[in-house]
Amino acid sequence: MNPSTRIGLIGLALSLSACSVLENDKIDYKSATKGATLEVPPDLTQLSRDTRYTVPGGVVSAAAFEAGRAQQPSHATGAAPKAIGDVRIERDGNQRWLVVARPADQLWEPVRDFWLESGFVYTLENRDLGLLETDWAENRAKLPQDIIRSTIGKVFDSLYSTGERDKFRTRLERRADGGTEIYVSHRGMIEVFSNSQKDQTVWQPRPADPELETEFLRRMMVKLGVSEEQSRAAAAAPVPVTPSARITQVGGAPAVQIAEPFDRAWRRVGVALDRTGFTVEDRDRSQGVYFVRYVEPNADKQDKKGFFGKLFSRGKDAAPPVKYRIVVRSEGELSTVSVLNAAGAPESSATAERIVRVIADDLK
Repeated sequence: MNPSTRIGLIGLALSLSACSVLENDKIDYKSATKGATLEVPPDLTQLSRDTRYTVPGGVVSAAAFEAGRAQQPSHATGAAPKAIGDVRIERDGNQRWLVVARPADQLWEPVRDFWLESGFVYTLENRDLGLLETDWAENRAKLPQDIIRSTIGKVFDSLYSTGERDKFRTRLERRADGGTEIYVSHRGMIEVFSNSQKDQTVWQPRPADPELETEFLRRMMVKLGVSEEQSRAAAAAPVPVTPSARITQVGGAPAVQIAEPFDRAWRRVGVALDRTGFTVEDRDRSQGVYFVRYVEPNADKQDKKGFFGKLFSRGKDAAPPVKYRIVVRSEGELSTVSVLNAAGAPESSATAERIVRVIADDLK
């Protein structure tokens, strides 16, 4: 089937869906084993492209996982509790995260199992850094169960596609009080036509979905022992307005300025790095430093690509990865985010400006 016909079917199928995925609580991910290969961001070159869709032991859907949970006794509550037992959900602007009064070593396996039970396969597992990253997967629940699909879909299921793929990064950070903070960040890709004839398609990034991040945090609360009703009430609390970020100059080098104290700025920058796909090799909260890898696109190809094309290109179009330090410095209620090179010196290159712009765009 040519791309034009396939995307036409995608549009028709999605137009028949009356309600949003999250409103109906329909999330059923499946590793994208078929279809065009997704471009992997160049700063994730340590991941294998050949085995990222290998599913050990098969896929367990989120629907099956929730069905098992539904058999447990529930305790409805009329309020929206912030904490249930040793688990609570925190929020800052469009970001939410879990705070669990358990050490990270005790949470690693339950959190790791959670994503496998939700239909994902891992491309990155680093227990020392507390990082888990899934493969690109498709939310099959976005496909409507119309009469056409119910009759021929089981035979020709590969003809149906949402034209979207998602991947998630989970980060566990140890707290000074012995507990753990759990962050979930989303990255998305969408299939679009690449020419006016509409006979070729490409995958390109789409914005992160904070609602999807929140939904998986809520489901993770259930995995950690919170009832369905309590998790929904906790996740539904109102979201406060978060100060935006602006690009500035510090000592002649580009930087991002946020009207936030250190704890909140550190947290927001970490999520921004996760959402935009940087490889975080290490972090030192006491010094306010994230150690990251970034790939600068080949200058010869820059005139042929848009900004996201440059950021997500790889192979012949990408240079070797370069290490940088993303530093968060705070004075009272004001924090500054700057880029240093691997030696710890201020970076004022065009690459530093590009990195600062990517971070600032996510923080706005």
